[in-house]
Amino acid sequence: MSNYLNSSLFLENFRKARNASNYVDKSPLIRDLVPSINDENRFVCITRPRRFGKSIAANMIASFFGKVDSAPIFEGLAISKETEIVKKHQQKHNVIFIDFSQNVESDDTFDSYLARIISKLKQDILSSYQNLNLSEKLTLSDLLKECWLKTGEGFFFIFDEWDAPFRFDFASETDKKHFVDFLHVLLKGQAYVEFAYMTGILPIKKYSSTSDLNMFLDYSLATQEKYSLYFGFTENEVDSLYQKNSQGRKLNFTRADLQKWYDGYITENGMHLYNPRSIIAAFSNNQLGNYWTSSGPSDEVFNILKLNVEEIQKPVAQLLAGESVNCIINENAINSKNTGSKLYIFSAMVVYGLLSMDGKTKVKIPNYEIMQKFDEALQENNGLGYINQLAMKSSEMLDAILNNEEEKAAELLEFVHDTETPLFEYNRENELTAVVNLAFLAARDSYFVTREDKAGKGFTDFIFTPKNPADDCIILELKVDSTPQKAIEQIKRKNYIQHFKAKLGESSYYTGRILLVGISYDKKEKKHFCKIEEA
Repeated sequence: MSNYLNSSLFLENFRKARNASNYVDKSPLIRDLVPSINDENRFVCITRPRRFGKSIAANMIASFFGKVDSAPIFEGLAISKETEIVKKHQQKHNVIFIDFSQNVESDDTFDSYLARIISKLKQDILSSYQNLNLSEKLTLSDLLKECWLKTGEGFFFIFDEWDAPFRFDFASETDKKHFVDFLHVLLKGQAYVEFAYMTGILPIKKYSSTSDLNMFLDYSLATQEKYSLYFGFTENEVDSLYQKNSQGRKLNFTRADLQKWYDGYITENGMHLYNPRSIIAAFSNNQLGNYWTSSGPSDEVFNILKLNVEEIQKPVAQLLAGESVNCIINENAINSKNTGSKLYIFSAMVVYGLLSMDGKTKVKIPNYEIMQKFDEALQENNGLGYINQLAMKSSEMLDAILNNEEEKAAELLEFVHDTETPLFEYNRENELTAVVNLAFLAARDSYFVTREDKAGKGFTDFIFTPKNPADDCIILELKVDSTPQKAIEQIKRKNYIQHFKAKLGESSYYTGRILLVGISYDKKEKKHFCKIEEA
């Protein structure tokens, strides 16, 4: 069996993905790549955050073009209707497919890791072209060149997780430079390259000098519209999946819940995308949860937050409050050695998928799933100045509400507002909403916290839905230059408690108390007030 050249491995990987119950057809990507074959722009690098379907796409592309029996797998997919493309390209090309995150052994050095890849690929070539009497002593690039000269056949290169070697513990800075040199020699200026396609998390400029791999065109989520449809799920695709998964069983979440949890990634042209892995996992488990953010290289971004507390503490606090922050993102900035700058940190977070663009000049935390990751990181990180103090105080805030300690809750709100650098001036009720969001950071561990949710006869400011149905439910209303009693009266008048009562009536799902919380701020006295009642 071939390891990398026209291997059955990438075909089997795509077969498994294609046969999955919630497979979404992204095969039109193949159609959009065809014009690049044997073109000057035949070097394509698509970067996306983790779990955005990069590997499935890479296996699909390799399966379609490679000389493997892929026709049955593509039956019924959109690309099968492109008859000219199918006739000219399907199963017509020599595909070299390498997933650089694989082939790693526990006792590896970088030299042994790369040597093993080169050795296996040379074996594939020598075995596939035995009739050419090629010398084993030839370098890899010279072997490929000889094949092209003697047969006229070129090669497709499909590299998944191309940047994985840069994250290996055993890779030194010199090793990383050698890896870039390897790709440079293998691909740049080589006539045998019909097409080269790479995927990864971080753009090429993060690791390469201006000339090493400059033949590649970089396509990222935030800055390039092209190929956006093919990585992540669109609104229509999630609609279809929800309808499909609703047939024959009761889902434990609504379509709106999926939007709150997993939407929020915005392409350069303004299209919304969902994280695919999280959507699929939610349907598979019939439960919302943190599926994408549980592990991975994104953790390193949180670790560098503490490098520049002064510059980023205010914008990070605003992000945690659910606000957008002004920051013009420059993906090239993550190649900078100034890793403590706001530009570096926020640009890296956009690339990793921890922040999303909100227009051209602002960033925000995209959804509830990522917000929980921020909460977790900031509660654990003692090097983030008063942001960490806010996170610690937020656990006291929830306890104060649950224990009916109105004065203590008001005092804690004073602490959040009167930090070393006040974040908000309360010129708008929105700013009070932001401070309350900060005050309840810890509540997100045990509650689904929703802003401006439809309840009863209107919209309430905050709904705290317990993850454990035996815990207390909380409805919170805000007022500026009014009283907390007026806020509670509004909750009652507009019947916001119906949000939980209806569910109680249907199935007695929530068995804890329903707490009504009114919070107000007097701008003249510059004081917060809190009132708590049980419905």
